[in-house]
Amino acid sequence: MSPDESPHIFDWNHLAGFEFRCKPGLELNDETLRDGLQSPSVKDPTLDQKIRLVHLMDDLGIASVDVGLPGAGANAVQHIEAIVRDIVASKLRIRPNCAVRTVISDIEALVKISERVGVPIEACTFIGSSPIRQYVEDWTLEHLVRLTEEAVTFAIAHGLPVMYVTEDTTRAHPETLRQLFTTAMRAGAQRICVCDTVGFATPIGVRNVLHHVQALVAEVNPAVRIDWHGHSDRGIGIPNTMMAIAGGVDRVHGCGLGIGERVGNTPMDLLMINLKLEGLYHGTLDKLSEYVHLISEATGTPIPRNYPVFGQDAFRTATGVHAAAVVKALRKGDRDVADRVYSGVPAHMVGEEQKIEIGYMSGASNVNWWLEKHGVPSSPELVQKILTAAKQSTHVLSEAQILAVVREHDGGGTVRA
Repeated sequence: MSPDESPHIFDWNHLAGFEFRCKPGLELNDETLRDGLQSPSVKDPTLDQKIRLVHLMDDLGIASVDVGLPGAGANAVQHIEAIVRDIVASKLRIRPNCAVRTVISDIEALVKISERVGVPIEACTFIGSSPIRQYVEDWTLEHLVRLTEEAVTFAIAHGLPVMYVTEDTTRAHPETLRQLFTTAMRAGAQRICVCDTVGFATPIGVRNVLHHVQALVAEVNPAVRIDWHGHSDRGIGIPNTMMAIAGGVDRVHGCGLGIGERVGNTPMDLLMINLKLEGLYHGTLDKLSEYVHLISEATGTPIPRNYPVFGQDAFRTATGVHAAAVVKALRKGDRDVADRVYSGVPAHMVGEEQKIEIGYMSGASNVNWWLEKHGVPSSPELVQKILTAAKQSTHVLSEAQILAVVREHDGGGTVRA
């Protein structure tokens, strides 16, 4: 059940005439194993972990996955080839792609991998496009156009599907984008990618740049598809990606846990949660928790306690008013209401449940529920003793601390935890 279907919620997100829309056939592209691994704080997962992640992506209905950067070295090439071989052998639906510079040597390396595994691998040919990058690199627009034409033409001639990527699209001049994208499309690129490489754009900026790019596609080749690739430097990766979706792109990119360069990419897991709540994702999210926790383990990235949905505190409260409302809903036998009364994301949607703790902001409802869940008989005196201990503490009481109060109240008797 989505929020707008609940009789107990008035859903301002879905008023008549203002429905969130997306282009039919919207796809997700997972960048965890390429852009995600460019984070300076992560470790490179083992090959087995990467393969397991790709299987989870496939289970979740993610359409495509960037399996690496061949130009990163021999180890990267070995992993890319092994992952693609497994995709083929396991008959997964997910399609592989690789990031390559718009230089022939990078594309040649991908062509060789593709020939060895026997399937075409989408070449994500990228090149800087903004004035600031051109200034730093001493690039001319003519140089960029020439590299674009040579690289895309070469990839197409060798049987690779091509997504042409302009790095820093959201800070590039309109005429530069016109020349680069037009050149790529005329050379045969089937996709073009709008990149917010340094997380510069706002949702309004996303809308503006997409209008410009969509007009170019309509003019040159309406069959070309448009991708959106966003970063989170300003903390608005999700809103920007949602704007891109509403603006009609064909595919959007993200990384599990939002890992990636600097502060990271649009978080794929949270994007999927939002798409589910908007009714735009029709699969099940049963494997999403496993996906997130495997990425955390494989890359050495801790999940912050307050990380939405998958953080330790996402469905956990020690506040008296909040706990009382959740408990009242559970007493009514309505788990759906208990999941929503103080939560914007239903816990059961990702296989979780509401957790009630006891701390300095708790009330009797917290204590009574905790005691019941732990099989400890309740009494007004015991509840008050536990609350007194909680009010004197600077943090949520641990199970051992609560049981110590119970034992003291019982005169040292045995309790069942």
